[in-house]
Amino acid sequence: MPHTDPVWLTLLAAARAARNRLEAGRRAAFALEGEAVREVSGDDPRAMLSWMPDVGWSATRDGADPRLALYLPLCAARAGHPVVVGHLAQSLDGYIATQAGESQWLTGEQNVVHMHCLRALCDAVIVGADTVAADDSRLTTRLVPGPNPLRVVLDPRRRLGVHHRVFSDGAAPTLLVCDAARGNGAGRFGQAEVLGVASRDGRLDLAALLHELHRRGAHAVFVEGGGVTVSRFLEAGLLDRLHVAIAPLVVGRGRPGLSLPPAQRLSDGLRPAHRIFRMGDDVLFDCDLRAGRAGGDSATLSRVL
Repeated sequence: MPHTDPVWLTLLAAARAARNRLEAGRRAAFALEGEAVREVSGDDPRAMLSWMPDVGWSATRDGADPRLALYLPLCAARAGHPVVVGHLAQSLDGYIATQAGESQWLTGEQNVVHMHCLRALCDAVIVGADTVAADDSRLTTRLVPGPNPLRVVLDPRRRLGVHHRVFSDGAAPTLLVCDAARGNGAGRFGQAEVLGVASRDGRLDLAALLHELHRRGAHAVFVEGGGVTVSRFLEAGLLDRLHVAIAPLVVGRGRPGLSLPPAQRLSDGLRPAHRIFRMGDDVLFDCDLRAGRAGGDSATLSRVL
């Protein structure tokens, strides 16, 4: 993604503007000038975005780039209005990796870029210990212009070694989150800060973790994986949006994506409002988990990346 892409620069600037506490009591319109979002009159032809109190950003032009529709909900995160988004990349038959754990690259390059976009627009990115052990991901924004987020690694029992790059590369502030009993007085782990969080039956209190991240100014939070971590945030009702990228691939048997308590009836299942985006050969479902059940107006949009 080029550094001069005006749509992407607008999204980055919109996210910064919302974090800087736009006045909540009035409407506003914004245009991009350089790399900054500036307020303009509502009828200014340069206006690309509009801000409405308690709603957030919306595109002002017909036929706007579909990336605005996809990413603007994240750009509206701010103090008092946090946004938590989860993401999974899976095969047609619902697996995120083979039984041996191979997952790179299940989806295509465009969805990998999408994950870097989510990192750049969010203040913090969360992954579980198994994801770090399997991929040794740096969780940075190497593929797109934009800031690296706070990196948050969930490792309740302190199983990971300090050799992993996320703890040693110094590319971004990093938290190692563990059970409170294992984190008290631990200080640092490599270059990461150790944060102890209450747990029950071996599971971290994810609501308490989000509260701590919000307290630190992380109002847009990206739960990147893996499947168990995203599933636990979803089961706890802590996700506002869920992105599921589906690749035209059949694995046969492997590691499942979402794993939740079973619904007794189909009518009891979660059927969120959603939109559909194309990313190369992959299809992305953008699910709004706060908008109620899906109706008949879900939009199929053109290729995004």
